[in-house]
Amino acid sequence: MARTHPSTADYRRSAAGRRHRWYGTKKHVKRVLGWRLPHLAMRTAVRVLAPGVRATGRLPAPAALREVTGRVDGVEYVMRDPARCVIAKELYWGGGRRPQPADDLAVRVFAAVARHAATLFDIGAYTGLFTLVGTAVNPTLRAHAFEIVPEVYQALVDNCVRNRVLHRVTLHHTGVGDPAVTVMMPARAADSALPCFYSSRLGFPDGVPVEVVALDTFADQVPPGGRAVLKVDVEGTESAVFEHGQKFLAAHRPDILCEVLPDADTDRLRALLEPHGYRCHLVGERTLAAASRLVPHPRFRDWFLTTRTPAELAVLGIGTG
Repeated sequence: MARTHPSTADYRRSAAGRRHRWYGTKKHVKRVLGWRLPHLAMRTAVRVLAPGVRATGRLPAPAALREVTGRVDGVEYVMRDPARCVIAKELYWGGGRRPQPADDLAVRVFAAVARHAATLFDIGAYTGLFTLVGTAVNPTLRAHAFEIVPEVYQALVDNCVRNRVLHRVTLHHTGVGDPAVTVMMPARAADSALPCFYSSRLGFPDGVPVEVVALDTFADQVPPGGRAVLKVDVEGTESAVFEHGQKFLAAHRPDILCEVLPDADTDRLRALLEPHGYRCHLVGERTLAAASRLVPHPRFRDWFLTTRTPAELAVLGIGTG
């Protein structure tokens, strides 16, 4: 029998939740800055007074802008609703690329391995950036995308429809981890943007029940002889993903792009990954940095985990330092 996640405190009413929303003012400020004239004034001010702010990708996008075009390795994809989607907003400010160099490198590395994969698993898909990148660079790729927040899941569906890849993507309104757990997610977020940081560790007592499935249940979704690629961005619950995916890892040795937060239990992660022969590479601003151990970094959060050798990565166009 599945158990409901024990957290009962409502994150939206917590001090952290209220601060994140600027105590209720954030959505109103962003709405005004999205209007045509205020937005033009903001762009001018940023260009003159604080040019570095633009590179963060955090400024509002124009409210009237319906979609943006992303670009990677000579191919394009589309993401809708940059006024609410955090990633689409970044693409707007980055001219089709994520404006932070480490984020952009993570996308390019993922695209390089996705070109040669048969199956993609986008765990913590948000609105589908990595699903769209993978299916754009590889026209035969089959993808599974997992997202637990209902309104974000709806945006994920819209993006797959817009990019005409719904026939190659199986969408799952489920989490990946301990299948004995059911989490609660709010039907609507009280935020100005589609939330990109909600996880089973936050409490939403009046939310929508969301099942969690084990990665091991998808071991037969990778065709014989085909490679798999995973993106894991689950806000601190990645240990549960790999703990309940040991058979999957043993069978397929997928390439993995994984976010590792500063408070992650990296000892547990190493114990789950090292038996399968994984090498760790921190995604920096210009290159992948090989590391002897998986440890949290104060600045960079993405790690590329692979059983490939440096020579094999070089064949794919991926350099390591």
